[in-house]
Amino acid sequence: MKYRHRAAALAATAVVLAGAGPAAAASSSPAPSPTPSVAIPDGLYGTTDPTYDGVWRQSLALLAQESVGVTPADEAVAWLAGQQCANGAFAAFRADAGKPCDAKLMVDTNSTAAATQALAALGGHDAEVRKAVTWLKSVQNADGGWGYTPGGASDANSTSVVTGALAQGGVTVPNLRKDGKSPYDALHALALPCDGKDAGAFAYQPGKKGELAANADATAAAVLGLLSEPLTGSRPDDSASPAACTAFDASKEPEKGAANGAGWLAEAMAKDGHLTSALPGAEDQPDYGNTADAIVALSSSGLNDQAEAPLRWLEANFAQWAKDSGPAAYAQLVFVANAARGADARDFGGQDLVELLNATGPAPKAVEKKDQSTASAEKAEKKDDDGLNAAYTIGGGLLVGAAIGLALMVRGRKRRQS
Repeated sequence: MKYRHRAAALAATAVVLAGAGPAAAASSSPAPSPTPSVAIPDGLYGTTDPTYDGVWRQSLALLAQESVGVTPADEAVAWLAGQQCANGAFAAFRADAGKPCDAKLMVDTNSTAAATQALAALGGHDAEVRKAVTWLKSVQNADGGWGYTPGGASDANSTSVVTGALAQGGVTVPNLRKDGKSPYDALHALALPCDGKDAGAFAYQPGKKGELAANADATAAAVLGLLSEPLTGSRPDDSASPAACTAFDASKEPEKGAANGAGWLAEAMAKDGHLTSALPGAEDQPDYGNTADAIVALSSSGLNDQAEAPLRWLEANFAQWAKDSGPAAYAQLVFVANAARGADARDFGGQDLVELLNATGPAPKAVEKKDQSTASAEKAEKKDDDGLNAAYTIGGGLLVGAAIGLALMVRGRKRRQS
């Protein structure tokens, strides 16, 4: 796979045919347009054409800011909330939010789910969240999942981002069923079997003949979906090891499916330390967006050791990609920093992701800064730990040296006595 056409899929069946999900596991914005087709509204993050991804990138930006203690500008939150239609759905972008939504407006599950996650996290938007949740539930497919557009065939990305939104909105996901099928059942149907190639991975959608092809974007999304995690993922303290792929009951043990997907992602990144984008007629390129999503998926599954090398690679190489891609990319990186062990959004590869993200839009209302006494205590604790480790090392060396000396002395005495 390895396309990441976030909202470019709005218009595009081509994206679906290419196997690149339009949503779920966060992505950067489409390539910048020389001249945006619409004016950039006040409060919107980023300077590229918002027609295909305005709501998506705004949602990710606000979600990331909230996760690191930033209170977004009022106009930024108001712009997102104002994009909602009366029925609760969101389109990718509405140039005139004062105009009622009509049948010609293309609303979608991905924009709606991302906005739901952001507004739920920010708080104070219960009415908007309830309306969005109601709409999302109303367009659930008979297989338990969701497609990009209402009534469209279910895909792993859309199903996963909606699942995260519903969980954020207070829905008990396993109990949400359509014709007896839950969202987990829809994801299970896209899991590659454990006895074949790419065991544990997930497909974006079945092929024309029902075949399933492993898709890294879809797999990273499905891991979060089966864990009912939002786009931000989570940061478990424990460190698990990849488990062998095992068959799982979607209704009772979705976490096993998540573990299968995480194990496949770990193996996919083991060689190069990152995922690769393979496009027809072009040289393979590092896939920054999917690598970021995969790190969040691994970390949320407790595979912190396996996320270590991709994390260090991303820290060393993200700068130009994120600068070119804009706020959604910076938001992805904040999610990585929040989820991955040993990562810091304020010092990610030597750069402050929070400042970089904030600079792409209106100045935040407030920025929570780490208390200096706390920061000093943490530094002192680390210094003490380092000193203690050094002491143990030196002390251990002295003990070893003493033991060797004693052995030689005893050996010399025995020789003199013989």
